[in-house]
Amino acid sequence: MNTPPSPPGAERTDESAVQIGALVPLSRPGWVQAGRHLLAGLELAVREVNDAGGIVGRPLELVVRDTAADPERAAAAVDELARLGVAALAGEYHSVVARAAAARADALGLPFLCSSAVLDALTEQPTKWVARLAPAQSHGWRIYADFLLSAGHTRIAVAAQSSVYWASGARILRDYLAPRGGTVIELDMGALAPTAVCDELVDNRATALLLLVGHPEPAVSIVKCVRHDERLAEILIGAPAGQPEFAEWATLLGDDGAAIPFLRYLPERLSPLGARVETALRERLTEAPSFVAFEGYDTVAVLAEALRSHGADRARIAESWPRVAVEGTRGQIQFSRTPGINVWQWAWPPIQVVDRDPAEPDRLRIRHTS
Repeated sequence: MNTPPSPPGAERTDESAVQIGALVPLSRPGWVQAGRHLLAGLELAVREVNDAGGIVGRPLELVVRDTAADPERAAAAVDELARLGVAALAGEYHSVVARAAAARADALGLPFLCSSAVLDALTEQPTKWVARLAPAQSHGWRIYADFLLSAGHTRIAVAAQSSVYWASGARILRDYLAPRGGTVIELDMGALAPTAVCDELVDNRATALLLLVGHPEPAVSIVKCVRHDERLAEILIGAPAGQPEFAEWATLLGDDGAAIPFLRYLPERLSPLGARVETALRERLTEAPSFVAFEGYDTVAVLAEALRSHGADRARIAESWPRVAVEGTRGQIQFSRTPGINVWQWAWPPIQVVDRDPAEPDRLRIRHTS
């Protein structure tokens, strides 16, 4: 079932199928490797659901749309998928894009299970239509801040681009670290070249630099500049958003990409289900699966259970969020109302801070756990 997504207009021919719309970044400027892993997880789970008899005898089918990290394109895809009659939406990796999709899904009354986006304000108002598997940014990034403090870092620079997501991350870090003796120094990457970052780090006596910027650029250029500046030999480079998770990072940076801690939403030890899925995903991707691939698999596992128990009626699927209880690849998945979060939230997936081992960059080592 590892087939490319259908282009618009090339829809299913099996009229008995239950359809799920899948929103995935599969072209630039979207993070294509993240999209490929997310889609691999979605597709694997759909295949396994169908091998087990489908949804009460009906096949489950993905209708895939490439968001390309474009909020307007994502909103248009939600409109199209709603017209096509999908029972629910799944997926999306980029937070700003997922927010646009969630707003349209809420307006249309279309259930949306967001796989990977973490922005706290996924919707502006409380909604019954949207649920999320990934942890809220405020939860995960506070864990990352605890890691920084435990490692002795109190003067922390953030190289940040302009976006709602990066601004939210910087605010979470600043608000959490300030009462605990930490200082956040914001470097505006709209005004600074990567080479100028090094001088700012020296001038501000920063002991850590966090990359709140896009991948591959300017993240790769910043890392290369800092790694090769003798004045900054002891500085920690971090990437809470997870840029080093994917193999492309190691390919682009080699040894320079090691020892850059990032957030990863996996347990220290996978369950038997998680281990089986990991093996299948590795075969499908021909590389180690990222946590994003597990998020994709778990998304379909949840939606399949909701469809089996409550049918393909959209309102009934949305009403099922608080009653869902599914054994996922990373633990028992249940949704609740979480303070400050306007969607149904799995609180919480397991969270690690990991990095690539300098002695073996293909191996990830755990630095901190929630």
